Amino acid sequence: MNQQATMMSTASPTATPATPVTPPAGPAPVDITESAAQEIARQRAKRGTPEASIRIGIRGGGCTGFSYVFEWADAPRPTDKVFVAFGVSVIVDPKSFVYLSGMQLDFVRGMMGHGFKFNNPNAKGSCGCGESVQF
Repeated sequence: MNQQATMMSTASPTATPATPVTPPAGPAPVDITESAAQEIARQRAKRGTPEASIRIGIRGGGCTGFSYVFEWADAPRPTDKVFVAFGVSVIVDPKSFVYLSGMQLDFVRGMMGHGFKFNNPNAKGSCGCGESVQF
């Protein structure tokens, strides 16, 4: 038994338990920026579907091998992962989550236009149009 475990097991009943030092194991969640959430909420209100969520995913195709999928969903499937932030939900199917774990969904505005941006640490490359990604 290591020293920390011994100290914890011999502590008095009123002692505060130790704080974990390492983060929990498992895949990282999908992060939704406030800007992305505001745009999802705006578009959801425009559609008149207040309970709808955005489904994001990966499909084969595109000029670099895969392309992102971005569509409305009325409800998640039993095996989907659901991420909630700033009052909106983003749904990811289990196969896509392998590629999207740890990514950030953002909404950006710039001189070249505006749109959703996938900040994906798992991507090894993308095409110039931003619609296709390589893993």
